[in-house]
Amino acid sequence: MKFVRPIGVTAVATASTLALAACGGGVGGGAAGGGDSDTFTIGFVTTDTGSLADFSTPNNYVVDKMKAYFQDHPIKAGDKEFKVKIVTADSQSDTSRAGEVAADLINNDGADLLFADGTPTIDNPVSEQCEANSIPCLTSVSPWQPFAIRSGDKPADLKYSHHFFWGLEDVAKVYSNIWKAIPNNGKAAGLFPNDADGSAWAANFPALTKDSGVTINNPGAYTDGTKDFSAQIAKFKGNDVMVGLPIPPDFTTFWKQAAQQGFKPKVATIGKAMLFPSVVESVGKIGNNVATEVWWHPTSAFTSSLTGQTSQALADDYESTTGKQWSQPLGFAEALFEVATAALQKAGSTDPDALNKAFDGLSVDTIVGKVSWGTDSSVPSYVAKTPVAGGQWRLNKSGSKYQFDLVVVENSLDPETPLGGKPEALTW
Repeated sequence: MKFVRPIGVTAVATASTLALAACGGGVGGGAAGGGDSDTFTIGFVTTDTGSLADFSTPNNYVVDKMKAYFQDHPIKAGDKEFKVKIVTADSQSDTSRAGEVAADLINNDGADLLFADGTPTIDNPVSEQCEANSIPCLTSVSPWQPFAIRSGDKPADLKYSHHFFWGLEDVAKVYSNIWKAIPNNGKAAGLFPNDADGSAWAANFPALTKDSGVTINNPGAYTDGTKDFSAQIAKFKGNDVMVGLPIPPDFTTFWKQAAQQGFKPKVATIGKAMLFPSVVESVGKIGNNVATEVWWHPTSAFTSSLTGQTSQALADDYESTTGKQWSQPLGFAEALFEVATAALQKAGSTDPDALNKAFDGLSVDTIVGKVSWGTDSSVPSYVAKTPVAGGQWRLNKSGSKYQFDLVVVENSLDPETPLGGKPEALTW
C-alpha cells in the first residue's frame, strides 16, 4: 500500500536544532551520550506544558512508579546488573524545543536511550537528534506514517530510531466501521490541521476510507490555535459524518462553535483531542457519543511484563494515586519502559550500538499488547505495529465518579479488548 506525504511537509527538525548534535565525541559513532556502564540512563522528552500537555499527563506517575520499581528491581542481563536513571525534559509541546532538549539529554545527561511519546511534533525531532548522535531512541503515540515518511512518499532510512504504534490504515478501518454502523448521507467533514499528523491524515484518509461509501470534504488545512472556525463550519453543514484530529484546545473551540452555528453531524470520529477525558469534559453534554480511536483501555487483556499488573489494575492505581481519570497514554508510557528493559537484557550492555542492535527482531508482551520488530513487511523494519480499537465517550448519570466514560464500540483489529457497547449517533 502506498502512502502519500503532501508536498511541502518535510522532516520537522530544523538545521539549528540538528546543529546541537555536533557536540561531543564518544562511544557509539561520535555521540556524547551512551556508554558501557552499570547505569542505564533513559532520557524522556515529555510534553508537560503547551497544547499537547494531555499526552504527558500520565508520564510523571509512570516515571515515579518506574523509579521505585527499578530501585528494587535492577535490570539483570546475563551476569550483569544495571541501575536505572530516568531524566525527563519538557518539550513545551514545541518541535524546536523537543530537538533542543533531546540534544541536551544526550550531550549533558549522557542518555543511553531516549523516549518520546507526544505525536510526530515531538517524536520526529527527538528521532532526528538520535540519528545525528548515533544514540538509540524509542518512540510511540504517532501513527507510523507521519513518523516514518518525512519527505516524498517513502519511509526515511532511520538507523537508531525504533517506533511502536498503529498506522493510518488501521484507524481508517476502525473509523469506517463506526461510520457504517450509523445511518448517514455518505458525506464527511474533514477537519485537518497544518501539521505533520494532519497533513498525513488529510492526504491518505480519502483513499483508505473509500470502501466505507463516505466521501471526505476537506476545505483545506487550518493553523493550530485557530480561534474562529466559522469558515470551516459553513462548508461542513450538510455532512452527516465528521473526521479530524485537532489538538485538544482547538477541538473544544470548534465543537462549541459548531453547536452554536448549527453544524450537528450524526457521527464524529476525532483523533488526538478526543483521546482525553479532560477534553470531552470541556465541551460538556455535546461531547456525548463523540468517537475516537482506542489504543489502550483498562479492559484490554494485557499485563505489564515488569510489574505483572493487568490493564485494569494499572488504571485503578493511577486513579487512586493521582485523583485523575485514566487516559490512553498511560499504557504506552509504561510500555516504553517494558520495551527498553527487554532491549537492555538482550544487549547485555549500555553501549549504544549494542543496545541499538538489540531492537532487531525484539518481541515483548507489554501492557499495550505484543510489540515486535521485523514481523510485518508492510512497515519499515524500525516500526512495530500495535492494536487499535474504536470507542465513544458516554455521558454518565449525575453523581457518577466521572462525567464521561470511554466505551469500546469497535474491536475488529483488537479482539483482546472487549466491546462495551455498540456505536450510537451523536445526541445534540
